Amino acid sequence: MAPLMSASSSSRSLKGFSRIVVKIGSALLVEQGELKRAWLDAVIADIVTLSQAGAEVLIVSSGSIALGRGILGLHRGPLKLEESQAAAAAGQIALAQAYADALSAHGRKAGQILLTLGDTEERRRYLNARATIGTLLKLGAVPIINENDSVATSEIRYGDNDRLAARVATMASADCLVLLSDIDGLYTAPPQTNPDAVFLPEVPRITPEIEAMAGSAGSELSRGGMKTKIDAGKIAMAAGTSMVITSGKELNPLKRLDEGARGTWFPALATPASARKAWIGGHLEPRGEITLDDGAVKAMQSGKSLLPAGVTSIRGTFTRGDAVILLSPAGRIIGRGLIAYDADEAQLIAGRNSREIEAIVGYPGRAEMIHRDDLVLEDGFLNGTR
Repeated sequence: MAPLMSASSSSRSLKGFSRIVVKIGSALLVEQGELKRAWLDAVIADIVTLSQAGAEVLIVSSGSIALGRGILGLHRGPLKLEESQAAAAAGQIALAQAYADALSAHGRKAGQILLTLGDTEERRRYLNARATIGTLLKLGAVPIINENDSVATSEIRYGDNDRLAARVATMASADCLVLLSDIDGLYTAPPQTNPDAVFLPEVPRITPEIEAMAGSAGSELSRGGMKTKIDAGKIAMAAGTSMVITSGKELNPLKRLDEGARGTWFPALATPASARKAWIGGHLEPRGEITLDDGAVKAMQSGKSLLPAGVTSIRGTFTRGDAVILLSPAGRIIGRGLIAYDADEAQLIAGRNSREIEAIVGYPGRAEMIHRDDLVLEDGFLNGTR
């Protein structure tokens, strides 16, 4: 389902958002190596309520290492890399099962996705992850997303799930990101040590002064502090996603937020769709050119994807996920998009029916050459005046 118009941050409510990413930290979910099942059941009940109201919800969850420590009986304190990876490997099984069981109690299904930094930074892998998330949501499952800590090293990892959650929200075109934290929002100074700290209910722009207010990590199990949450806000707001930081310490934190619990809102600077279109249209260097027939041009003007059947010629050297320029039959630039095939495969399927793709390339590829979500048209062609 395509995201609707974002709800106003001034409403201090999740109502009106259509696709919500909820980030859950280790300290909220795991205590002394044991899963806090009552807390998990309560937050899942909140998520099901949001789903019943029409929102699609994704979960970015920490907790595999913290849970795995208890399962494997590892010592307290810092772990070696290989110990962290082993803890993640053991903990991820238990964590995924816990989410599946909690959702199953409400007749819902879970789908696990483990990501590394490259999955959200490299366009080919980004498109694969985005498609998987979209398909899970379409099938009514709740994606449970975590960093792949069992294999990630310091060079290829985020190291915190705040920024990962913001990247996931961007990838999924979510219009709201909820960071459940051990603190109820952003203050002008750390409230634990400064009695004069002032709570900020809304941050319309992240300025250097706002960044200077960020504190440090709050617990042994939490790798991210307020700084990573501010970093997440910068990513989310620029991508058209509103963000809120609120306390997750009590049961039913999402319900409490909707009932007026304190939280700091970071309103989006645009809608997810317009931010993504701006990124495709103005920030990516095109690697090739695709010429279309009149039928394909008309189909895209009506909001449809570009199918291989509408392609008449292909030029350039590109790989899946690269930006390409779209040309009309007369050779005019009509837009650009992110291509779903490498150049050699695109050449093979150009002009062919999508049902023939598997026989031609040897695997069941995507039906679209360029999906409509990855497509931006020039203004004149968008309204049919050129």
